[in-house]
Amino acid sequence: MKKLLKIIPILFLTILFLQSCDNDDDTVIPPVTNNIVDIAQSSEDFTSLVAALQKANLVTTLQTQGPFTVLAPTNAAFSTFLLDNGFGSLDEVPVDVLTNILLNHVVGGRLASTDLTTGYASTFATSSASNASMSIFIDTSNGVRFNGVSSVTTADISADNGIVHVVDAVIGLPTIATFATSNNALSILVDALVYADSGSPTVPYISTVSDATAGPFTVFTPTNDAFADLLTELNANALTDLPPSAINDVLLYHIVGANVLSGQLTSGPVATLGGNITANTSDFTLTDPNNRVSNIITSLVDIQAENGVVHVIDKVILPLQ
Repeated sequence: MKKLLKIIPILFLTILFLQSCDNDDDTVIPPVTNNIVDIAQSSEDFTSLVAALQKANLVTTLQTQGPFTVLAPTNAAFSTFLLDNGFGSLDEVPVDVLTNILLNHVVGGRLASTDLTTGYASTFATSSASNASMSIFIDTSNGVRFNGVSSVTTADISADNGIVHVVDAVIGLPTIATFATSNNALSILVDALVYADSGSPTVPYISTVSDATAGPFTVFTPTNDAFADLLTELNANALTDLPPSAINDVLLYHIVGANVLSGQLTSGPVATLGGNITANTSDFTLTDPNNRVSNIITSLVDIQAENGVVHVIDKVILPLQ
């Protein structure tokens, strides 16, 4: 009886609140009658996706108001994913792994194909390195491709609570290497990593930044233009005009052994794997031991991977010359 007496006033206040909303606000939220799950269930090509959503307990989530943009892998995409990762069936995929991978296919908002532009977006997946939202790279230079591995085959399937784009591959959780290799504007960084690896003794940069269990790392990533400027500064025609050991020394000054988001940067010394550089958060710059200043490109920060985070910079950092 005491519990009932406590509940009655709450119910009464709730009724008054709903009546007030009805009187003061003419906005009516339509029921989600044709939601994203309905679309998936209506196609024979999404039976694996539906089964995965059920296993991950995400059905109810994708039936809510949203809006969501969902990148929907086909049955063939799931079959390839399972084969490539050594799973005999969806039943063998750990629930937590499957859940995060599925959430890596969901972006907030209703993004039609005409809204998709080359750049980074945040998914509903979270990185174990920081608990921050995982990033996804969208490349619209030739169709629409995500993280360099999955392309849109059918776009703009509309639902009441969002929009669905069919994709031809499951988008695994990205590593730092994913973002370096999928974005052509960072291709010279990849060349530098490969070249540094070629030295003796070799430095396993590529395998390390490709390993989801490594790190976490923060990588200050120079653009291609930054590397081109560096070659001019050093009177070199190509990276290979310098010894691999020199490139290794340069790269170490771009890596911090922790996942440091832009909001966690503080003015003062930053300990990279190569030595200290100096951050200034008032103008978002990094100063190397030679007093050369690199600008952190504010529109290209917090690119979050499973093994760390990337911040793009406009000038290569150098060790003391």
